[in-house]
Amino acid sequence: MELPDFLKSYADPDLRDDIPEVSYSASLVTDEEVAVIVDQGGRHSPEHVQAQIDLGDKLIESSKEIQALGAFNASDRKVAMDMLGFKKQLVFATHSVVLPFHPSSKTEARLRYGGTRAHNRHMSEFCASDDRLMGVGVVPLDVPELAIKELDWAIDNGLEAIWIPHRAPIGHSPGHVDLEGFWARLAEAGVPFCLHVGGAPLQIHKSWGNNGRGATRDWMGGGENVRTKDAMVLHQQPEMFVSMMMAEGIFHRHPKLRGAVVELGAGWVPQMLQRLDDVCKVYSRVDESIRFDRKPSEQLTQQMGFTPMPHENVSNMIEQSNADLYLFSSDYPHVEGTRDPIARFERTIGDRGEDIKTKFYSENFLRLWPDARVA
Repeated sequence: MELPDFLKSYADPDLRDDIPEVSYSASLVTDEEVAVIVDQGGRHSPEHVQAQIDLGDKLIESSKEIQALGAFNASDRKVAMDMLGFKKQLVFATHSVVLPFHPSSKTEARLRYGGTRAHNRHMSEFCASDDRLMGVGVVPLDVPELAIKELDWAIDNGLEAIWIPHRAPIGHSPGHVDLEGFWARLAEAGVPFCLHVGGAPLQIHKSWGNNGRGATRDWMGGGENVRTKDAMVLHQQPEMFVSMMMAEGIFHRHPKLRGAVVELGAGWVPQMLQRLDDVCKVYSRVDESIRFDRKPSEQLTQQMGFTPMPHENVSNMIEQSNADLYLFSSDYPHVEGTRDPIARFERTIGDRGEDIKTKFYSENFLRLWPDARVA
């Protein structure tokens, strides 16, 4: 939950004046909340921190958004990790990715990648003091040579996953020959890529919402976030991106490449696997580019993971596909993680046996990030 200067303060000096502040205008956080924190020197007050600590086991239930313990302060996040008991946690940014990921072709490359470098510098520093925090860097794929350059920087500076936008790169496919070095570098380094909510526009085109009736509210009661129609098709963009990667042979050519789709649901995954298998079986008769030695479903099972939403039925997904595909996520400190994510998942996976539950809560993650295994 970044403060307004998250990018500016870490941008190259010659770009700093052109890098915008992080905006909370389309979020649950008010400008007044942010202003109070900024006026306190970019920290929560000691009284607020202590009140969060006093929540004890209710921390994940009650500590949310920018008021959460460790939302933007690394030393406070260490305390939160102690209380939550997580041995490892992927750390994603929230609002600062708007500049690097914006789909407009009018965004100057120097600002897009200048904002990318600022984000990655800040994320690297935030996670450096606690090896439980696994920093997630960002890299837009719109300018391949700059994407590869930034990927090298992120890997060399200890970031442990790379978040890429799940929209089409501007002007080319993710499997374009100029990006081959990007995927090869990820595979060689053993650093997974991630798709994550916020990596592409959340809301459908406004025409779909114009039915001559009143505007609908989002699930939190406002109108700025994911609304009913948005939620119904939220999976389509990540499904398309993963499908295009498959069709381009990226997983086939780079069998050591690993990736995860995070906070975009997973109920759509079983049907995607079946569809990809069916399409490749039929179209490979005339399309040599999809004649793989492993079926698409095998490639994705071996190389990918997906985090279900807390309301989705994980047991049904396993029944329709397999238990190796799905990953637990708490989404701390965002409200989407619910007040008790473990209890929510236990409702559908609780009777699956300890082996299956262990895969879901840890082993599937460790298959993608083997270096994260701790004693």
